[in-house]
Amino acid sequence: WKHAINIEIDSIKKNNIWTLVDLPKGAKPIRCKWIFKKKYNPDGPIDKYKARLVVKGFTKLNIDYFDTFASVARISCICILISLETIYKLVINQMDVKMFFLNGDLEEEIYKYQPKGYVVPSDKNNVCKLLKSLYDLKQALKQ
Repeated sequence: WKHAINIEIDSIKKNNIWTLVDLPKGAKPIRCKWIFKKKYNPDGPIDKYKARLVVKGFTKLNIDYFDTFASVARISCICILISLETIYKLVINQMDVKMFFLNGDLEEEIYKYQPKGYVVPSDKNNVCKLLKSLYDLKQALKQ
């Protein structure tokens, strides 16, 4: 799992997800945890191990998130696209955007503790100020 965690940490660093800062007075950092998943080949054996760092967004008390939603296409739009594909003999392709939820800039100031095992020794008393969304953050859906 160590290799999978290192890949996730490298992606977070590359995408400039947070910066280490002193915790402002009155701010309460949220915790994070690791989610681990095995990806399998179609014929059965394990293809790779995947690790994802998620924040415990549900721990932000006394905050209402009125504008949290996930952008998804309506079924009527999907039906129109499939109809156009059939009429004009087009080919529909699917793609996956890696680190999709980590691309949205945050409007709010949100702080989190450094991930266990990956605390920067010279900044061990600092916290991470999120510059972009992290997985399981309520704001990630609307970014």
